[in-house]
Amino acid sequence: MPLIKTNELLKFAEEHKFGVPAINVFNYESVKFAVMAAEEARMPLIIQYFPGLDVHASLDDIRSITINMAHKASVPIALHLDHSRGFDIAVRGLAARFPSVMIDGSSLPYEENVELTKKVVEIAHVMGVDVEAELGHVGTGSKIEDFFNPDNFTKPEQAVEFVKLTGCDSLAVAVGNAHGNYVKTPELQFDLIKELREVLDIPLVMHGGSDIPYEQMQKAVQLGMSKFNIATEYQRCFYNTSVQFYETNERPGNYFGNLRALERPCIDFVKEKIAMLNPNNFSL
Repeated sequence: MPLIKTNELLKFAEEHKFGVPAINVFNYESVKFAVMAAEEARMPLIIQYFPGLDVHASLDDIRSITINMAHKASVPIALHLDHSRGFDIAVRGLAARFPSVMIDGSSLPYEENVELTKKVVEIAHVMGVDVEAELGHVGTGSKIEDFFNPDNFTKPEQAVEFVKLTGCDSLAVAVGNAHGNYVKTPELQFDLIKELREVLDIPLVMHGGSDIPYEQMQKAVQLGMSKFNIATEYQRCFYNTSVQFYETNERPGNYFGNLRALERPCIDFVKEKIAMLNPNNFSL
């Protein structure tokens, strides 16, 4: 079926009370396995790409691979460009015809974040492209203060103003989450998620969804979050499976064999995330 618009999918997910994994990909196989998982689970999925990986695979290549697989898939697949940290990067995503892009000005002073986000939104909307923005400090899991210090959390009143001023289509928020590997188990701020959902009328996004406890992720879905970014755990699945393959395989250097061995564990990993974010057992 045709590629679905990211925000259309997120609004559908919110209506039917499930969350959508946004799986960060890095090559052909990582796209293929994620789409295969969505088909087996009979649920939609977001494929997203971090622009810093374009030294390995260009934005055009990832877009083409994903669109080709989406057209062949029997479930809705969306495509999103993750974490454009500057105007030029977001524009590259638009030039590569990504149907959805993120502009991340969260490290800038508030006024500059508003200005940057608004500028990207104005251009993207002319092209029919969705824009995800970020407000609050979603730092790194290696720094406890990044995801435990309330000063870093998204402030509801400011979020309302930010969305009104920028016109962004979805908002990534800081609610006790962080990117990468966590050095301490995160504790999501459920009262804050609930308040943000009550005051905002656009989809809410959680970055750093890897390794957050199952129960916390399900509660975040039930409170109305729609998009959950999964990157660290997916790469770890590739790595751990490859290590096991090469340690036990009788044919050293059998790279194709490794690719085949990766398929089922990676598909099952994505299916587990789809199930986790579907507490009400919705199915297409």
